[in-house]
Order: sequence, then C-alpha cells, then structure tokens
Amino acid sequence: MNPPKALVLGCTGQDGSLVSQSLLEQGYEVTGTSRSNNRKIESHEKLGISKKIKVVSTQLLKAYELEKLINLENPNEIYNFAGQSSVGLSFKYPRETRESIVTITKNLLNTCKVLKFEGRLFFAGSSEIFGNTSKPASVDSEKNPMSPYAEAKMESLFLVKKFREEYNLKCATGIFFNHESNLRSKRFVTQKIVSTAKKIANGCNEKLKLGNINIVRDWGSARDYILAAQKMIRSKKLKDYTICTGKSVNLEYFLNNVFEQLHMKWEDHVIIDKTLFRPNDIDQSFGDCSEIYKDLGWKATKNIDSIVNELLED
Repeated sequence: MNPPKALVLGCTGQDGSLVSQSLLEQGYEVTGTSRSNNRKIESHEKLGISKKIKVVSTQLLKAYELEKLINLENPNEIYNFAGQSSVGLSFKYPRETRESIVTITKNLLNTCKVLKFEGRLFFAGSSEIFGNTSKPASVDSEKNPMSPYAEAKMESLFLVKKFREEYNLKCATGIFFNHESNLRSKRFVTQKIVSTAKKIANGCNEKLKLGNINIVRDWGSARDYILAAQKMIRSKKLKDYTICTGKSVNLEYFLNNVFEQLHMKWEDHVIIDKTLFRPNDIDQSFGDCSEIYKDLGWKATKNIDSIVNELLED
C-alpha cells in the first residue's frame, strides 16, 4: 500500500515547516513549495527534515504551475501556508500582500475545482480579521480587519467557505490566533524579545526597543496549532474553526516572564519607543476554542509560561 501524500504550500516558514515535520513522522510523503531555489532551508535543517522532504520552486501566482504540481504529486492533503505573513509589511506592500494571500487562495481553489480534486485542503487564516475583541472571538464573530493583511485573510476565508458550500470542495480554514515556536522569524516581537534578552544575558550591552507593551494577545504553541489543522481537515464534517487557547495576557507579561527566567529585570534593558507604536494596532485579541474542542476534542496543551520556556531553551 502506498503511503499518503501531502503538499505543503509555503513549507519554509514556521507553520509550513512544522506541519511538514508532523506529516513525515506519520509516514506521509511530503512535497513542499518555496519561492526560492535555495535548497538549504534553515527551518528544515533545524527540524532534521531536509533530506526527507521534497522541495520544489513554484510560482503559486501562476495557476498553470499549481495545476501541473497537483497533477504531478496527486496529494491526499494540501496545506496552504503560503503568503506574506507580516501585518506591518502589509501596510508597506498592500498589493503584494493581497496577491500572496487572495490570489493564491483563488488559484488553489479554482485549480482543485477544475481537477475535481478529492483530497482535503487546509487554509491558514488569521485572528487579525476580528480586529479588537471585547469577548472571545469565534468564526461567526463580527469581522473588523484593520490592515491589508487582515483584509486579505478575511477575503480568503470567505472564498474557502464559498467553494466548500457551492462546489463541495473538501476545504476549510483554521483561524489561527498568535502562535509561537523556536522557528518564528525574528521580525515578530516575541522572537525579538527572546533573542535580544538572550544576548543581554550573555553580556551584550544592547538595549531592546519596543513599542506598545500593553497589547493583549491569545498566545499559543505553533506545534499545538498544526495538529489542530490536521484534525480539522481529516474530520467527517468540514468547517472553519478558531484555533486558540481561549486565554490572553499582555505583552508586558511575556516580556517580564522572559527576563525573569534569565534572572534580569526588563526595566533595566528595555526602551519604550513611541515611534514603534502602530496607529492601527489591535489593543486586545483573544479567541473562543470551545467549538473545535466540542467537535474534534482538540485543545491547546501549552500556556504562555511553557511557551516562553520552550523559546528560551532553543
């Protein structure tokens, strides 16, 4: 019997790398896509999967290339983690951000519709679509996107729902709230805090510059969340879910936790820089994970304290 196959679009980032590792551990043959021809992928090296995953350079904005790839690989599952993932950069590059999210979503959905694809498709959504949340957000909560990135993710969510309901495509979106791992890019504030705090602990005199540390987020573990993604698309009834912990803390709590574990006081090493405050930043964002727990039995296993431990151990 042939092993199951998976195609991971955007396999080089945090989530794409982790889902690839998880699938390989389950005996899947995994093909991943990358915009680059570079075969030395740092996240894959770190996870020890470089020689186990097949990585192809594909222009996902070209539908014919996607169709060719799906025909060639004939996967059982497709995971879409492709796209520009920085909220901040989306203000600088709104057109490119929208193309990398919405156009790729359209291409993938249309291609699978034309090919009468019988496998399962997972799309990575974002809690940014909700904007500020005064109560835990679920899939049906009011949408209030506050960035080009959030607008693109909202449009993608609606497209996936349309293709599932109108064309019976086996697809669903997991709306991820903030999630961390040691593979997170240094441009994200949590990794910026951890990496700089480590350098300071090792004798560097660098000051850590941060913006608003009062923002509140629902932080979870990326490794938890990619397991939720797999549970979602393997379930009998496909639907969209919010993937979160249901708990939230402010950035100052995260900051304090990191420095305390390194036996320092953050106040001695951090400069709050008003120029780093975002005018459109979300003050508070947290989610409701009761639906995915009720339907699929999934819940987050790691809280913010254990996530900080994991990040510092790297």
